[in-house]
Amino acid sequence: MSIFQDKLLRVAEANEATKGIINENSASTFEALFHRMVEVNEHLNLTAITDEDGVILKHFVDSVAVVPYIPEGARVVDVGCGGGFPCLPVAILRDDVKILGLDSVTKKVNYVRESASLLGLTNVDASNERAEVLGQSSSRESFDVAVARGVGRLNLICELCMPLVKAGGRFIAMKSLSAREELDEAQSAIKILGGEVEDVVDYTLSDGGEELSRTIIIIKKTTHTPPKYPRNNSQIAKRRL
Repeated sequence: MSIFQDKLLRVAEANEATKGIINENSASTFEALFHRMVEVNEHLNLTAITDEDGVILKHFVDSVAVVPYIPEGARVVDVGCGGGFPCLPVAILRDDVKILGLDSVTKKVNYVRESASLLGLTNVDASNERAEVLGQSSSRESFDVAVARGVGRLNLICELCMPLVKAGGRFIAMKSLSAREELDEAQSAIKILGGEVEDVVDYTLSDGGEELSRTIIIIKKTTHTPPKYPRNNSQIAKRRL
């Protein structure tokens, strides 16, 4: 086992939220993704975090904390996937799920697709379709789970994500320090869009030095989203729910 893989496993195992999720086989794939990301990042701005310790804690371990909340065999959409987080780590660990990463930046979408191919991940794809457009297409209410990590305030991402989720499915928001304030702000949007808060999970991630406070907000889709939502981008920007 390489130094990188050993470090990744130690950090994942040291945190209750990620304990037992990454194994030696998947650790080697994570290392390949790390080298791929650093190489591409030299000419494409994927992330400001490129050091081993930072990537392990702030990208890899942070991303895999969502894995236990994704049901077996789920069809998942990662809204605002950026440089492939959390969609690529989830795909590495969960070959039972199908994941679509969405991002408006075509170069990032191409990176996710090419990385998935190089890593041999056949369960993940990416698209530069905007979430508010996809939510008014044939893909409306077709996903079991929508995930968003660090995309925007909760009342905004609820309107982007919840119309994509089928009734009975889940929207999982991966948030940091402002989670409770954002949840209070988003109560009206959650209700309008057909959801209710199912769980709020606070946890801490640490590599023995740096410590991150994190919150996962799980919203259950209890009924169909009204047809008028999601609105177009200008309407959403003008007036949040």
